[in-house]
Order: sequence, then structure tokens, then C-alpha cells
Amino acid sequence: MSIQVARTPPSQLLRARLGALDSCQQRKARLGFVVAVFKRFNDDQASQMGALIAYYGFFSLFPLLLVFVTVLGFVLEGSPSTQESVVHSTLSQFPIIGTQLQSNVHSLKGSVPALAIGLIGSTLAGLGITGATQSAFNKVWEIPRERQRGFLAWRLRGVGLLMVFGLLAIVSTVAAGYVTAQTTGILGVLIGVVVALVANLLLFFAVFRLLTSEAVATRDLIAGVIVAAILWQILQHVGSLYVDHVVRHAKDTSGLFAFVLGLLSWLYLGGQVTLVAAEVNVVRARRLWPRSLLGDGEEEGKQGT
Repeated sequence: MSIQVARTPPSQLLRARLGALDSCQQRKARLGFVVAVFKRFNDDQASQMGALIAYYGFFSLFPLLLVFVTVLGFVLEGSPSTQESVVHSTLSQFPIIGTQLQSNVHSLKGSVPALAIGLIGSTLAGLGITGATQSAFNKVWEIPRERQRGFLAWRLRGVGLLMVFGLLAIVSTVAAGYVTAQTTGILGVLIGVVVALVANLLLFFAVFRLLTSEAVATRDLIAGVIVAAILWQILQHVGSLYVDHVVRHAKDTSGLFAFVLGLLSWLYLGGQVTLVAAEVNVVRARRLWPRSLLGDGEEEGKQGT
């Protein structure tokens, strides 16, 4: 007479293993914090909101570059040697599209009509970015609609942020490009990285402070600013590597396709980075960790260990 041993179903074994891993991450404070950030990122559907930011970013990028090149034309007019050194080194600071711009921009000329067209186009598309970002921040911070900014207020904030962004972009990019043109070796690279990182910190501080409700204290935004600046810096370098190893090698076959796909991917990741950093602020400020990966219910409110 044979004795049959009951076998545990594979699904039950898998759930037991996942439960052990889930319990482990909840016991470790740092790992639990990271898990809570991405869990909340998923719960808030932040990925879709980041894609909307990237959509507006795609349409605003080229008018912004038109403004940038035109302003440089006014500043550097009458100095061909400086133009030659600064143009190529400055445009190379733009990930993905910098290489394409260098091969098509041979000299800078200030043009009032071009500046006006660029300003109008970048303002309209830029307000789309700031509006989408404000809506995303309101959602992740769970700001009630009656406490959100009105029609005029958020547009004024958006215009203010566009002015800050434009100024920081021009100053930091020209500075990094000039340093790269004048300095060679590791020192030039390090100085360029530091200048870009400082500009990113200032930019994301302006983004988080101007586009987040006043109900959120400034001290609760600092961690996200640092995270966003570092991740954005990494994205800039990844974009350069993409151009070097993909676009240039695919130039004869699918160079344009690779260029557009790379630009869209870069902007999409930029939107995701911004909202991940926003979720870092929310989870840290409200101590919303640890979170269970298996349960459907909210585990928020527990104190981190």
C-alpha cells in the first residue's frame, strides 16, 4: 500500500518565497524606502504623467534651441574665433541632438524675427510642460482641487519658471561649453560636470518650489531636488553615449530614426526622473515606508526603522 505525500502547489511556493522577500525588504530601512518610492510611483500612475511631460517637452525643445542660438548670435556677434570655439563646445552639451546641431550650425547670427518666433513657440509649449508638471505634483502630494492654483496663477508661475529655466540653461551651457573649449584633459571635463550639476540643482529647485503647492514646506523638497539633479546629470551622459555608439554607427541606415527615437526616449526618461524625485519627497516627508509589495491595502503610516 503506497502512501501519497501531499505536494505544495507551485503557486503557493512562489507566493511563500515572495512573501519572504517582501518581509525582508520591509525590515531594511533603506531598501524599504526605495521600494516604497517605486510602489507609490506605480500607485499614482506617475509613468503616464511623465509621458505627458515628455510630449510637451518634445514640442518645446526646438523653439527653445532657436531662442538659445539666436541669443548667442547677439552675444557673440563680431567675434568669429570665439563663435567657432564656443558654438561647437556649447552645442555638444545638449544630449542626443547636440551632435546633429554641430553639423548644421556653422555660424551664429542674431535675428529679431527668429528670436520672436522662438520665444512664442517655446512659451506656448513650455506652458504645457509646466501645466502638466504642476498637475502631476498636485496628484502625488494629494492637493485638493480647491487648494490648487487658479487659471491665472499657475500660468504666471509657469512663465516665471520658463524664464528661470531659459536663463539657467543659457548660462550653464555657455559656461560649460566655454570651459570645455578653453580647458583640455580631465580638469576641463570635471569643471564642465560641476557647472552642469550646479545648474541642474538650481533648475530643479526652481521646478519643485515654483510648481509645488505652498502647503508643502521647502525643506520637504530638498531631497527630491538632489535626486533629480543627479539622475538628470546621468541622463545627459547616457545621451552622449547613445549618440556615440548608436546614432553615429546607424547613420547610413537608420540614423534619423535612431536620432528621433533617442530624443523621445531621453525626454521620456527625464519626465520619469522628475516624478520619481517628487515621490521621494512625498515618501520621505510623510514617512510612507515600509510598504508591502504583495498586499492591496495601504501599508502607509508605519514608521520607518
